[in-house]
Amino acid sequence: MKHARLIVLLSSLLMLAACSHGAHRDALRDQLVANAGWSSAIVSANQFDVAASWKTPVPGQGKTHPKTLFVYLEGDGLAYIRPNRASNNPTPDDPVGLRMAIADPHSGPVLYLARPCQYVIPDHGRNCARPYWTLQRYAPEIVDSLGTTLDIFKTRLAAENLVLVGYSGGGALAVILAAQRHDVVGIVTVAGNLDTSYWTGRDKLSPLAGSLDPADFATKLGNLPQVHFAGANDTTVGPDVTRAFMARLPKNTPVSAITVPDFTHFCCWARDWNQLSRRTELSAIPGWQ
Repeated sequence: MKHARLIVLLSSLLMLAACSHGAHRDALRDQLVANAGWSSAIVSANQFDVAASWKTPVPGQGKTHPKTLFVYLEGDGLAYIRPNRASNNPTPDDPVGLRMAIADPHSGPVLYLARPCQYVIPDHGRNCARPYWTLQRYAPEIVDSLGTTLDIFKTRLAAENLVLVGYSGGGALAVILAAQRHDVVGIVTVAGNLDTSYWTGRDKLSPLAGSLDPADFATKLGNLPQVHFAGANDTTVGPDVTRAFMARLPKNTPVSAITVPDFTHFCCWARDWNQLSRRTELSAIPGWQ
């Protein structure tokens, strides 16, 4: 009996610690958004609730391309706490995608979308289950939920065109979403996991069963301007994954690959994004000033 009570007590303490950690991650996002003067909301989008933050344009600015919405898609977040143990909450410890969005230099509207199940557990985590941030992280229902969220904010912010900017797993989702829509005019990925079959095979990982593979959509993107950033020292994904994806693009695709020396998967995209986002290669993206 004492042993059973001890197990229950330890389980309760672990749950409290997990909740506290999740609250700390939520508070970090809230602080970043507040400091930037942005707005936030949780949107009900099909099967999931999606946490969004956005900057509205300053009146009188953004006249060159006022109807282009720049959308930043967060990475996979805290999918695992150990190699073989999934987390209870995929909210990232440090939201690199959000920090990049806030550093975006455009005067027009900028939107940040967390992945479904990030920043919504426990109060708004409809249908959230571990497979959706592990093996099924790019499942069709994940993509559909983000697509609906894009439609909602496209109307709310009076946009006509979308430029999708995806960090890490957000890069995979940017590619898949762009292949399924007709309003995306450009893709930018940063440390993007763009060929998951190649990646899991290279690292001897379990295949992402139930997920879509962005590389399978490459043939549909031959006319879409793209810029793909990779860190030279990224041992999590790496430039070779970018090359594997680009090898599947149709010939003459307007695409550029930029490998940044000394950068890893995490460092230092957010810190240097304001500068990196002014690279001349990005001028190929419609609306990118």
